[in-house]
Amino acid sequence: MGNKQSFNCCYYSGSPQPQRKVNDVSERRVLESNEPGRAESTANLQHISEREPEDWQSDPSLHPKAETIFMERSRAAIHEGLERRRSQLQLHDKGTLKKSNSCSTIFVDESTVCQPNLKNTIKCVTLAIYYHIKNRQSERQMDIFDEKLHPLSKDGVSNDYSRYNPDHRQVYKFVRTLFNAAQLTAECAIITLIYLERLLTYAEIDITPGNWKRVVLGAILLASKVWDDQAVWNVDYCQILKDITVEDMNELERHFLEMLQFNINIPSSVYAKYYFDLRTLAEANEMNFPAEPLTKEKATKLEAMSRVCEDKLAAEILRANMKRSASMDNVNISRRSIAILS
Repeated sequence: MGNKQSFNCCYYSGSPQPQRKVNDVSERRVLESNEPGRAESTANLQHISEREPEDWQSDPSLHPKAETIFMERSRAAIHEGLERRRSQLQLHDKGTLKKSNSCSTIFVDESTVCQPNLKNTIKCVTLAIYYHIKNRQSERQMDIFDEKLHPLSKDGVSNDYSRYNPDHRQVYKFVRTLFNAAQLTAECAIITLIYLERLLTYAEIDITPGNWKRVVLGAILLASKVWDDQAVWNVDYCQILKDITVEDMNELERHFLEMLQFNINIPSSVYAKYYFDLRTLAEANEMNFPAEPLTKEKATKLEAMSRVCEDKLAAEILRANMKRSASMDNVNISRRSIAILS
């Protein structure tokens, strides 16, 4: 999954071409170019991840500058939370001064865009899903995601299940259980949110109290297969959710991919945008990523990493200065030699 698919573009007049529905404009052009009488070359076909839809600039899951949907739906809560934080900081600044120790402890925020904190990332992602449900704009949904038609447990759901919004704790508990059991990473949680918003954009549906579990499950299933080298199999999720069948998981994955138009590509800029938007959401809801004291072991590790970067930089400078000849214009430039200190 995710690998580029090679197409055979040769046309054989003796074998009929299968009839199928064409949804993509660029794909329609490829099929037309295979018809007799077409002289256009189709040797260089674009991969599906490289095809840009007409409205890709307004799609937050594709364009790095488009506003994420969860930020749009939680704008009022974020503004209120940030204003509350500012007022608290102003009251704290006006308080009495306290004497500080001269030997202060160094605190390090280990959550970065490359290695986000797992617990806090899941909290932020589930909070974004909660705002999706709470501030949804419609009740549009698909039968494959309806939990009444496809229950995740033998007990099913109550008749009024779709009337009440789940709270953040319910969403977090469901996602946290899947991530703990499948041993998924924090990066997978961010990709899950990106696929979820891409589904809302492509399929034109909303996350409702009646479908949020299956929508999130499908996004997690797909994100784990795209991100992890050793992905969790569909049958493994049946061990976590005891009452769900493998056939149901396969059907859920197939429909999810069809709704995404099989576009599972995520640019690094889009991933970074979602990460920092989640940090903004965390700050507004007082769920800041924890800063832990810098220990001796972590300091030694950071020193070793910096030493490796210094060695690479010194090697690059040494290679740049090693020239066979120099023009007369550069005679007055002093040449630097790399000193190695033991």
